[in-house]
Amino acid sequence: MTYPIRIGVQLQPQHAPDYNQIRDAVRRCEDLGVDVVFNWDHFYPLYGDPDGAHFECWTMLGAWAEQTSRVEIGALVSCNSYRNPDLLADMARTVDHISGGRLILGIGSGWKQKDYDEYGYEFGTAGSRLDDLAAALPRIKSRLANLNPAPTRQIPILIGGQGEKKTLRLVAEHGDIWHGFTNAESYPGKAEVLDRHCSDVGRDPAKIERSSGVEGRDHDTIVANAEALTGLGVTLLTVGCDGPDYDLGPAEALVRWRDSR
Repeated sequence: MTYPIRIGVQLQPQHAPDYNQIRDAVRRCEDLGVDVVFNWDHFYPLYGDPDGAHFECWTMLGAWAEQTSRVEIGALVSCNSYRNPDLLADMARTVDHISGGRLILGIGSGWKQKDYDEYGYEFGTAGSRLDDLAAALPRIKSRLANLNPAPTRQIPILIGGQGEKKTLRLVAEHGDIWHGFTNAESYPGKAEVLDRHCSDVGRDPAKIERSSGVEGRDHDTIVANAEALTGLGVTLLTVGCDGPDYDLGPAEALVRWRDSR
């Protein structure tokens, strides 16, 4: 399979005390011509003031579903630990309907201990969280298949992570999109491991879209990194964008690069 080059923006829901700042950034993303707008699933900022302003992931996605008309939306990524898998499937189906079929269900095993401790979740270990994700993914898919009304489409499942033993195996088994949190240097080795897992489970690796963040702030660096990643087979390229101002300059550079290809 071949996939078109797509541009994503992760609007990090931190350091924006007025939600209007995020709403405006979503509008600007859609006007700019990006393909996917992501947020993330944390309860506190990941950098800057650790107790700074922050908003919750899935209620925000419901608002984005109503606000937008063209872009796909999703979390990069939702934490499996925070919600019952069947409930998460129902939430995803509902946002899918609100958006008219534009949700990407991004999911990962979780890692930010402060989120767990402050909200009363058991942190466990990296291995136990991955085991929980392995148990959750079939439940999510089963619930999606049995909801009434059904989702408007087969909601694509994006799995985030690069662990070679467990995470990439789960991508091979369940993922429609793989976001490895890699760069052009680390991507090839991880992709090779994923291909081996696909072979082991009888999955065509070409049926898994490849996604990556793009590093850099200036135009030339961003474009060079995008070119390097697409040369390796990555087709969904995402830049992060922090509050409160949500500078979309890097996204604009990627959109211009995409359109000039």
